[in-house]
Amino acid sequence: MPCLSDEGKMKEVKHYYYLCTFILFVILWSAVPVFSHPISFTDVQGNHISITKRPLRVVSLVPGITEIIFRIGAGDAVKAVTHYDTYPPETVHKTVVGGFFSPSLKAIEAIQPDVIFLSGLHKEVRKRFEKKCQLINLDAKSVSDIYRNIDLLGKIFNRQKQAETLIEDIRNELQIVAGKVERIPESKRKRVIRLMGRDPVMTPGDDSFQNEYIRIAGGIPPKLNKKGNIVPVTKEEWIRFNPQIVYGCGGDREAVRKFFDQPGWKDVEAVKNGKIFYFPCDLTCRASTRAGYFVSWLSARIYENEFSREEVQVFKDHIFKSRHFDLDLNYIEDARIVYSRIHDFVNKTLIVEFKAPLSIVSSLEGQRKHIISVGNHYSPPPCWALGHKLGLKKIRERVYQVIGKSEDKVSFIFTGADMDNLAVKQKRFKDMKVYALVTAGVKSNAVRMSVDEGRFYEPGTINIILLTNMKLSQRAMTRAIISVTEAKTAALQDFDIRSSCTPLIHQATGTGTDNIIVVEGKGSKIDNAGGHTKMGELIAKAVYEAVQEAVYKQNGMVFRRNVFQRLKDRKISGFGLISVCECNVRRYNLIKAFEEILLQPRYAGFIESSFAISDDYEKGLVNDLGFFELWCSDMAEEIAGEKIGTTKDLIADKDMPRVLRMALNSLLNGLYVRIK
Repeated sequence: MPCLSDEGKMKEVKHYYYLCTFILFVILWSAVPVFSHPISFTDVQGNHISITKRPLRVVSLVPGITEIIFRIGAGDAVKAVTHYDTYPPETVHKTVVGGFFSPSLKAIEAIQPDVIFLSGLHKEVRKRFEKKCQLINLDAKSVSDIYRNIDLLGKIFNRQKQAETLIEDIRNELQIVAGKVERIPESKRKRVIRLMGRDPVMTPGDDSFQNEYIRIAGGIPPKLNKKGNIVPVTKEEWIRFNPQIVYGCGGDREAVRKFFDQPGWKDVEAVKNGKIFYFPCDLTCRASTRAGYFVSWLSARIYENEFSREEVQVFKDHIFKSRHFDLDLNYIEDARIVYSRIHDFVNKTLIVEFKAPLSIVSSLEGQRKHIISVGNHYSPPPCWALGHKLGLKKIRERVYQVIGKSEDKVSFIFTGADMDNLAVKQKRFKDMKVYALVTAGVKSNAVRMSVDEGRFYEPGTINIILLTNMKLSQRAMTRAIISVTEAKTAALQDFDIRSSCTPLIHQATGTGTDNIIVVEGKGSKIDNAGGHTKMGELIAKAVYEAVQEAVYKQNGMVFRRNVFQRLKDRKISGFGLISVCECNVRRYNLIKAFEEILLQPRYAGFIESSFAISDDYEKGLVNDLGFFELWCSDMAEEIAGEKIGTTKDLIADKDMPRVLRMALNSLLNGLYVRIK
């Protein structure tokens, strides 16, 4: 090989330097977001908008838009939301400016926003702020509108790549549903109606995104020749359409109770066959980033018999991704979350592999020996109805087949809480170490044992896997289950998680489908894991923290959640709370004033205090409410600005606990006198 001269060497070094610089420039450029400002567009109200720089102080009054902003990674720009904005969990940390229908103008002004995202209903907001900041209306009436909004917000917040990925994810979900539905003959397609409102019965208009959801899910929506977000349905139209499936959200149960035992209303196929389903309101009522998630769930409910058959599947069951994480225990071979498609829907399985077989205790399977791996399997909502139809045994067999496990060597528990929301907590003392691996969902089937009836609910579930670097005896493993259970219950009660059956009066102690696995571990032998032992202490602390973190990740609940969320936990809302008013006080005005006054810490604190007093009063720990009556009277007159002679009962719910009734009535009476 010929030698280079000094000059040649210098040229080669320079060439190499320039090449490296160019490569580094390309790498850095690809990592930097593409800035696209200024951005000009026309919103749905026909207003020409020009955004010259990325917004920094955003108030979002539309939950679907809030969701998009957070999902594309721009949540830092959002400074305030309504109390209806509950997804993703990070929204819980934002300032609340009231409800969707009547946000507080004063609270919005305090934020000093540079951009407000609003809807066509926010006429007062537009009037107050149209000359102060940028107002943008991105109401969506179709899935294509959702894509448009995601793309536009990606450009506004310099998150184009994230927006493109999000759109692609939604499209893929909807394409899979379409592929499954294609395999169902047209003659077997079902008539589906979305129930809305209470009196009269209401449904989305023909041009609503909700009817598009039904069509994509393979259903046949009604065609009433009526347009709008919500339109009335007459009894004649109801009978003529003869729905085979009716669905709504939680607030629609009242309409079901009121109308569906009446002639005509009860005489359609859906009511006769009990095909009335309920979904979370933040899915049914929003054109949001979870369109694919909800349409998949809806379609699986409509066609649960068809979807349970393999010939309807678009894909064969298979694993498509794994995500590993570390557990610092010398007997662990591997810990990972496996992503698979089962029934075409994404399932997620936590798998912890051991280097050698171990004994375990499972609350689902009892005591087992020679186990080489334990795990926690998540089935998504579209699989729930299919799972109920197949039964746990067949579900377990199918999951094990997909992930390549043998039933005699592994022990798994099963959940409806997303495995991406897994909480892992470690606690240690000297050489002693404990891990708690927890998933938790508490909104659908939280119960208070000893009080609530045994009923079947869609899975929420708190699942806990306990691992330690000590060797637990059989006695210690079974005793550890008590320590785990007590810590779990303490976490729920300190969080004030409410029973799904009796939320007005009871805290939850768990959910109806909780399970625990305790692994014996390797190391020094431990014969007791009770409350007086150091092992019991570490178990309890790890579980307590992991349960609360998992509840936050899954349900967006934190210690210092606002009073609106605390009311929702008890199934109390402004629209359902207040009875029809008298005289010249409109119910809407009273609801608006009620939501606005709760933005003031003094009155929010008063209601929050009533929660604790009410619970203790219902338990019999507080007997004399004389002090509380005086407090309520003072609050009412303070709000009214004058003495109040006779108070009115403005609470619609006749079963409201006494203390809560007194507290809420005091605020409402003060407002009633002030605004009448």
